[in-house]
Amino acid sequence: MTLYQWFVFFLVVQLIHGLGTWKLYEKAGRKSWEAFIPIYNSIVLMKIINRPTWWTFLLFLPVINLIMFPIVWVETLRSFGKRSTTDTFLGILTLGFYIYYINYTQDVQHIADRSLHPTNQTADTISSLLFAIIVATFVHTYFIQPFVIPSSSLEKSLLIGDFLFVSKQNYGARVPMTTVAAPMVHDTLPLIGTKSYTTFPQLPYFRFPGFEKIKNNDIVVFNWPRDTLFHMYRPADKRYDKPIDKKTNYVKRCVGIPGDNLEIKNGIVFINGKELIMPERARPQYSYKVTLDPKSSTDFDAVFKDLGITDGFHFNNPELRDTLIIHAITFDGAEKLKSVSGITSINRYVKKGREDNIFPDKLHDGADESKFPWSGDNYGPIYIPQAGKTVALNKENLPLYKILISEYEGNKLKVVGNDIYINDKKATSYTFKQDYYWMMGDNRHNSLDARYFGFTPENHIVGKPIFIWMSWDSNGKGIMNKIRWDRVFTTVSGEGQPQSYFKYFLFFLAIYFVGEYFWKKRKAKKTE
Repeated sequence: MTLYQWFVFFLVVQLIHGLGTWKLYEKAGRKSWEAFIPIYNSIVLMKIINRPTWWTFLLFLPVINLIMFPIVWVETLRSFGKRSTTDTFLGILTLGFYIYYINYTQDVQHIADRSLHPTNQTADTISSLLFAIIVATFVHTYFIQPFVIPSSSLEKSLLIGDFLFVSKQNYGARVPMTTVAAPMVHDTLPLIGTKSYTTFPQLPYFRFPGFEKIKNNDIVVFNWPRDTLFHMYRPADKRYDKPIDKKTNYVKRCVGIPGDNLEIKNGIVFINGKELIMPERARPQYSYKVTLDPKSSTDFDAVFKDLGITDGFHFNNPELRDTLIIHAITFDGAEKLKSVSGITSINRYVKKGREDNIFPDKLHDGADESKFPWSGDNYGPIYIPQAGKTVALNKENLPLYKILISEYEGNKLKVVGNDIYINDKKATSYTFKQDYYWMMGDNRHNSLDARYFGFTPENHIVGKPIFIWMSWDSNGKGIMNKIRWDRVFTTVSGEGQPQSYFKYFLFFLAIYFVGEYFWKKRKAKKTE
């Protein structure tokens, strides 16, 4: 929905509210017109139902307001003597329209000094639960979101089974665009397995100011831009469009920021002509071609296991049976292999020539693939668009920007012969409306990233991972060995190697409980 459509929708909602409550406003000693004035009517209603004015703020927060509306409906009914279970259910099941019936047909009296305390234990429990859900949803939506690493694309920087806290504040909290959705879940309801949201209505994109910009090498959580599939792999037999904020959550390292020129040479990323120097904590991994001496007595399986190498394959060619490709080795790991007896050669495996499904491709982007003979190891150069910047546009480079212009920025795009038309006007250039980023995994040969799906728009950015509160190794034997204790309570970014703060947490936790014990004991003595 556009801003204009949202404004009209907002006014219609206010009109519906006014028509259904103006008589009740009068019976509460207010003016009937007060029920129709946007925002002000909510402030007045809070006074009528004897609730704090700040509740008005919650009524306008997407997702949270879905919890607040039923509460306010019920509170309104009770403020006019309708306290029965039937009244409560009718108020909720009719989406508040039961108040229309009360407004026009019932002679009710306003109870200005009604008790706000729950009448029984069940009501008290429900009230506490709703408050907890509201607070948790507010924190989850605008401050901190839990996230678990599902794949190995960022190993060994982040591992499968790392449980993260993702900050929404660093880059600015994004207001939910999907306004009707279950709180604190993503796109699917647990257990039921059905969609957790409706696609209408949608808010325009808006982000609160953050206190930092995305920088090169930042690890970022974002919505996968090309999430139009029933499954994670292309091509798809049917397109499935999701709202932006309900697309699959991804986490990658941002190697290119708006305005950068990026190129990958033999697996090494270059930004604006200079090699991108990775932070100390980053441990990019590559594939290596390893040749073994068949007469060696070395236990190669044990060697690989000690180095954490579990992914590799032998060639089917009998002539190369003693040669294998090993995936996911760091530069340091490769150096260690060179000193192992029985390994006659080790060379980094580099993809050359046009790779299948590389961005841009013919199927999805209309690319002449001979013009983009790229692979995941040799890619570009490519310009990363920046808001307000203009690029020359022609039929040859259009595949790079086609999806940006049409889908991400909502323009009508068509090509007639060698001419490009944007919104029915012939175009030889295009000015971008938002920033874009280039996201890549550290596990370079095992990562579905920007080399395959292209640019990530700014409005798809979710947040910045800041803290690992738990790390679970499903391959560990025994519960104690399944927990990676050296990763519990570690920061994601920062200088030097990660350090666990778990022992400090336990220390302060112990002080808290000991202090609380003596405080209660002292208090008990004073009351004796």
